[in-house]
This record gives sequence, structure tokens and C-alpha cells, in this order.
Amino acid sequence: QVQLVESGGGLVQAGGSLRLSCAASGRTSTYPMGWFRRAPGKEREFVAGISWDGDYAVYLDSVKGRFTISRDDAENTLGLQMNSLKPEDTAVYYCATRNDAYTAISRRSTDYTSWGQGTQVTVSS
Repeated sequence: QVQLVESGGGLVQAGGSLRLSCAASGRTSTYPMGWFRRAPGKEREFVAGISWDGDYAVYLDSVKGRFTISRDDAENTLGLQMNSLKPEDTAVYYCATRNDAYTAISRRSTDYTSWGQGTQVTVSS
């Protein structure tokens, strides 16, 4: 099973930017991948997903236009560029990958089989 490790979280003021990275221990080039987050007291929610070939991306409505997901299959990494951050973006962010090749992006966490340990993002007002 692929191991995932996130990095890049931290504390930032509202309006600022952060870039999250997720390093995979194995090849993920044929799998859709995604970012999820869990805020204190809330359920885990889908943030962004990218197709196995990197041609398509989908986003949570509240992050559209502010966040950009990307993948570098040569380096086995997944990225999430977060701009214009808001206090409501505060959460632990997780990267995840499906392990069924050439399938569609999914917003359901149950469709993802490998997860990172998470990285904390805190946005102060």
C-alpha cells in the first residue's frame, strides 16, 4: 500500500497563502488523488481532487478560485496551493489516493484507500 506524507502546513494570517505537499512512497500515476480536511468538531470534507492523468480537477465550492490542486507523477507528489486563506479554512489537511487505476475523481472519502497523517493549517483573523 502506498504511504503518503503531507508537509507545508502552518499558521498564516487571513488573506495569506500556503502550499501543501504530499509525498508518496510508491507510484500513484494511474490513480486519482485528493485532499480532504477536518476542522475541529466537524466531519472530514472533500477539498479537491485530481484525475489520474492530471487533466481534470474538482473542488469544494468554498475553495474554488482560491485553491489549486496539482500532481507531479515524476516525483510522486501531490500539491495544494492555497491562496486568499480564510479563518474557516483552518483544519487538518489530509492527502489521499485511490488504488483502482484509471477511475474517476471521487468526493467520497470511502473511495480512497491510502491516507497521510495530516498537516495542520491555521488561519488567524
